[in-house]
Amino acid sequence: MEEPTYKRVLLKLSGEALAGDRHSGLDFETIGRVCDAVRRAVDMGVQVGIVVGGGNFWRGAKDGGGRMERTRADHMGMLATAMNCLAVAEVLEQKGVDVRVQTALEIPAVAEPYIRARAVRHLEKGRVVVFGCGTGNPFFSTDTAAVLRAAEIEADVILLAKNVDGVYTADPNKDPTAVKYDVITYDDVLAQRLAVMDSTATSLAMDNHIPVLLFALKDPDNILRVLRGEKIGTIVKEELSQ
Repeated sequence: MEEPTYKRVLLKLSGEALAGDRHSGLDFETIGRVCDAVRRAVDMGVQVGIVVGGGNFWRGAKDGGGRMERTRADHMGMLATAMNCLAVAEVLEQKGVDVRVQTALEIPAVAEPYIRARAVRHLEKGRVVVFGCGTGNPFFSTDTAAVLRAAEIEADVILLAKNVDGVYTADPNKDPTAVKYDVITYDDVLAQRLAVMDSTATSLAMDNHIPVLLFALKDPDNILRVLRGEKIGTIVKEELSQ
């Protein structure tokens, strides 16, 4: 069995990524490919926690902006993440993966409440834990929730799977001269206002010394390549010399 570079990881999946080329709702072909990669990661002996976004259904600040009170709009976004968690859990179970869903908002009929000690115990038993409803608080993104859960479960790294293949000097869709970083520091991300995560999430990762590896989810096997130590995407960490 191949030896993974990381023992315990927090995988952040954006809601948009789960929509695939549909751009909204759920693309079960895409979710299936992601879950295949997660299953193989578990088979490698990696403990996997997953935080799922909800942008394929609802983005609180964006979709409710100017028409709804922000707190209520954000609560709707949390419920959107719960739907995505259930979809991911269902597909993982179909593939034979033992999985638990935990939510920051209590929805006892469909998920466990988030309890750190229970989540860690699930991971130690080889179960995948899917974390929903963000932090349970408005005004915080699911990227911040991913960093928070990573810190709480003592993950070795945050795997930030997005629709872009790394961190660039500018938006590569708008600036053809944009250059991709292989490695960059948290300080540089914050100083240059680069679109890795929001500033709260980036600062939280920096304060808790958790490296963030951003890569493209278009090929879900990138998850396995990262775990094998292959150099893809961009890693964000404290010092370039480390």
